[in-house]
Amino acid sequence: MAVSASTEFDVKAPPALVMEVLLDVESLPDWSGPHKSAKIVTTDDEGRPLRVDLSVSAVGMTDHQSLDYSWTDNTCAWELVQSDQLSLQQGVYTLSEKADGTTHVKFDLTIDLKIKLPGLIVKRAQKMAVDTAKKGLTDEVKRRS
Repeated sequence: MAVSASTEFDVKAPPALVMEVLLDVESLPDWSGPHKSAKIVTTDDEGRPLRVDLSVSAVGMTDHQSLDYSWTDNTCAWELVQSDQLSLQQGVYTLSEKADGTTHVKFDLTIDLKIKLPGLIVKRAQKMAVDTAKKGLTDEVKRRS
């Protein structure tokens, strides 16, 4: 059964800087604890990542994933292509500029595991994903500004 998590938060930086961090997917291991490696496999005509291979470790499991990314001026979205542990993963960061020049971020993630795990472990993994999306991204944007 698929589970979803989402959060919304503000980052004291312009959307262009937040998007710069998201586009730099190979830096994920630097600001997202669960991500152990990230390698861009293919890019689009503008040099943005399209296919990315990742190694992710959460709740005692390591997973090797291939994700397909899609980009707009204000979104970074991805969908699972292949994984050892997941049958589904869809995520999206949606950015909107606030009147004061800062960025409002909405993060949505849906996953479905190939194997059944206790609900407590799944909820812990969800919380970790949401916390990383919020704190990790915010801290990395702050570091780069």
